[in-house]
Amino acid sequence: MSRILITGINGQLGFELRRALAMLGECICLDRQQLDLSRPADIASVLEQYQPDIIVNPAAYTAVDKAETDAELAHTVNAVAPAAMADWAAAKNALLLHYSTDYVFDGDKTTPYEESDATNPQSVYGLSKCQGEQAIRASGADHIILRTSWVVGAHGGNFLKTIMRLARERGSLNVVADQIGAPTPAALIADVTAHIIKQWQTSKDKQLLGTYHLTSSGSTSWHGYSQYLLTLAERYGVALQLKPESLHAIPGSAYPTPAKRPGNSRLNCSKIQDAFGLSMPTWQSGVEQVFQQIFNS
Repeated sequence: MSRILITGINGQLGFELRRALAMLGECICLDRQQLDLSRPADIASVLEQYQPDIIVNPAAYTAVDKAETDAELAHTVNAVAPAAMADWAAAKNALLLHYSTDYVFDGDKTTPYEESDATNPQSVYGLSKCQGEQAIRASGADHIILRTSWVVGAHGGNFLKTIMRLARERGSLNVVADQIGAPTPAALIADVTAHIIKQWQTSKDKQLLGTYHLTSSGSTSWHGYSQYLLTLAERYGVALQLKPESLHAIPGSAYPTPAKRPGNSRLNCSKIQDAFGLSMPTWQSGVEQVFQQIFNS
């Protein structure tokens, strides 16, 4: 029976991983107080205490804009800490499953990014996540890196919850329409993680190791995503002040942020689908499931 250690258990993805991995072994679910990635020197002793066979690391510094003025902490949590986990995993012959992001790319490509495309992060956050990936690969540890984007879940903060709050408070709203991606449920990421771990437990096939892209299928803009949320609100009888005609599309240049956002966050998921026999659901179906959890429970 595998011993699976999950970090960041109170985060959006950690919350779903607790559920999804429960049947695959003895799950050790650690919060920030029990395993603080801002203190990487302590990581090896914590791992030594629990002796996991598999480390699942959703914990990260994710305050994208704040990272621009907090680069040292972002680097520590997103690069130095995963390196420490990977070094321990390499020494103990454990598997490290780590999550990364579309922000490792520059967002300028006109088609979905593939795993083999060159990274070129345009923000401190993206650079820190890219360095984390590099450190894991350099460690020699058995590892799987899952890059995802536009994560949404019933637990924790995200774009869906922000838009719905604003739609209740305001009669007019401007949303960026020239940044494209696929809203991806935390539950989907967790369920795919469980599927991957189960195959690894069964086969220990080294060919399964490496970097994969994992998002829902299809794509939309932040504005298109918001339009769909208004449609769902009408379908499920959620009263809003905002009407569809008062949701305005704007360019990203009209909504400047400290960290540059990728114009193209689309990730090609063919590799993970082929390797693990998966078919990714549409972003609309995933968003509707999350919406139902929040507003129709």
